[in-house]
Order: sequence, then structure tokens, then C-alpha cells
Amino acid sequence: MLQKLLIFVLFASSLFAQQEHLDSLVTTGIHQIYSIQFDEADSTFASVRKDFPNHPAGNFFDAMIVWWRILLDLRSETYDDMLRDKLEIVIDQCDDILDEDETNVDAMFFKGGALGYRGRLSALRYDWFDAASDGKDALPLVFWAYELDSTNTDVILGFGIYNYFAEIIPEVFPPVEPLMIFFPDGDKKKGIEQLEFVGENGKYAKFEALYFLMTSYYSFEKNNIKALSYAKILNEEFPNNPRFESYRGRINIRMNSYNKASKIFSSIIDKYNLGYTGYTERVKREAEYYLGTYYNRKDSLALAETHFLNCESLSRVVDKDEESGFLVNTLLYLGKISDIKGMREKAVAYYEEVLDLDEFSSSHEKAEKYLKKPHKK
Repeated sequence: MLQKLLIFVLFASSLFAQQEHLDSLVTTGIHQIYSIQFDEADSTFASVRKDFPNHPAGNFFDAMIVWWRILLDLRSETYDDMLRDKLEIVIDQCDDILDEDETNVDAMFFKGGALGYRGRLSALRYDWFDAASDGKDALPLVFWAYELDSTNTDVILGFGIYNYFAEIIPEVFPPVEPLMIFFPDGDKKKGIEQLEFVGENGKYAKFEALYFLMTSYYSFEKNNIKALSYAKILNEEFPNNPRFESYRGRINIRMNSYNKASKIFSSIIDKYNLGYTGYTERVKREAEYYLGTYYNRKDSLALAETHFLNCESLSRVVDKDEESGFLVNTLLYLGKISDIKGMREKAVAYYEEVLDLDEFSSSHEKAEKYLKKPHKK
């Protein structure tokens, strides 16, 4: 009897040590992904796949590296097929596990996550039918995983995302509403509460929950104070993640905290100049624009003009297919600065170009106004 007990204790200790090793590797790798240390994350999750070949975590988070490459430049579809291929590997691996053990919670969780991220990619590309299809397949897996292990806090991320967006998306994107008849009703308030719970208690999904909360409060709830609180947490935890840093700057601009925003956007430009991963021309362009508006508000016209000229130059590179509001508004600012400097001919050229471009926030009306009467300080 004592011998059997000893064997059991040794076996349990071995399992516990393995789980600790897995958790340590995955936690390290997740931090590397959000820190935009993709090479390091590649190495970490290669170790997970080597040490735990039968666990889907290694393949799943390998796909998450690609997901974050996409998030750093949402307009580019360069990595879309790679992400789909890697998510398919996760789904196939989880299916093999579930064929052997239909109650395997890890397989359910990671398959649901893979389907969810494939759906999120489809939604980013406005392919609502495929997004809804993946969501429809993912949701039961999340429910089953939670029924089998209600202590798995990370599973609640799926509930939170679903509850929030099932109510929000039909309001924001009306074409999606007919598809929602096949899904349970959402509950935005409950979804936020679930995301907050995961943000406080999650093991693997903590930062993803905080990211969802930040973007939801910024884009849909228009609650700048809440959005800033999450942006601050994420930016301080991952100071070299350009997405978190840019959001923190934007939110400060919205709150008219231009002094704080100027420091953030100056940091972004410094990191671009130093070649930090993810600090692209598009990210720098935004920083140049907001620094231009900051110095314009301070009547430091020489500095404002310098940043607006940088923004204009970058916009002509990154907006090759379609002009942006950054370019249009920058041209208006440059026109007004030229007027203040008494360079009327140059100002007129800026205003006329604005009229040749798509309209953003009454830009045509403003350009026509300044063409009739020069802008004055």
C-alpha cells in the first residue's frame, strides 16, 4: 500500500512539474509576442512544440505570432494565408486529440480559440459570412470546455468577446444583422464584466482581455477614461508595442491632454528612427501628425510645419492606393500655416489639392472657405 502511494505521489509530482514547465514557457512566449519580440517568441514556442508535442499550445501560440504581425499593419494581407494555415494545423491537432478523448478540455479550448481567431481575421477583411461561420463553430466548444472545467478562467474570454460583439456588431455593421438569427443573443454589459474578470485573473488570456477592453472602450463605448486606463496598463507592461503606445497617445489627444500625448508620440518617432520592430512608416506618420497639431496649438508654427511636412511626405508613401484623413488634414494645416506666413500662392496650392482629394470632416468646405479668404492667426 505504501509503495502504491509513493508511486502515485511521484507520478503526481511529475505531472505538476510538467505543467509548471509548460506554463512557464507559454507565459514567457506570450510576453514576447506582446513585446513584439517575434524571433524570441518563435524560439520559445518551438521549445513548447518540442517538449510538449501532443499539446496544442505550441502550435496555437505560433499562430498568434503571425496574428500580431497582422495587427501591426492591418491594411496588409501579407500574412493572412500564413495565419490561416497555422490555425488549420491547430484545428487538425485538436481534432486528433478529441477523436481519442472527446472530453479533453485543452483541445476544446485551443480549437475554439483557433476558430475564433480565424473568424476575427475574416471580420477584419469584412468577410462576414466566414466570420459568422467560424464563430458558430467556436461557441459550443467554449461552452463545453467551461462545463468540463469551470476553473479555467481563460475560457471566459470567449464568452466575453461573444457577449459584447454579438450585441455591438449588428449595430455598427447592419449587413451582419441577418446572420445573427443563428446565434444566441449577446449581452454587452455582461461581456464587459467577463472581459474584466479575465483581465484580472486570466492565465494565458489576461492581456488579450485587456486589449479587447481598451479597443472596445475607445472605438465603441467612447469612454476615454476607461480606454486610457487599459492603454496605460498595456503600454507600461509592453513599452515597445507600437499598437499599445499609439492607442495611449490617441486617447490622450481625444482627452485634450496634448502635453502627455506629445511625449508619447515623440517616443514613437524615436523608436522608428532606432528601427524598433513594428514602428512602421504608418505609425510614424500618425505621430508626426499629432505632434504637428500639438505645436500648432502652442503657436510654434515652425515646429508644427516641420512635423506636418514629415506627415505629408510619409502619407504620400503609405497612402499609395487611397488618401487618408491624415494627408487631407495635413494639407489644410500646411495651407493655413502658409497663409499666416504670407505665402498665399503656396497656401492656395494646398487648398486646391484638398479639393482634388476625398472629403474628410468637411475638408472641402474648409478649403473653399480659405480659398475665398486667407486664413489668419
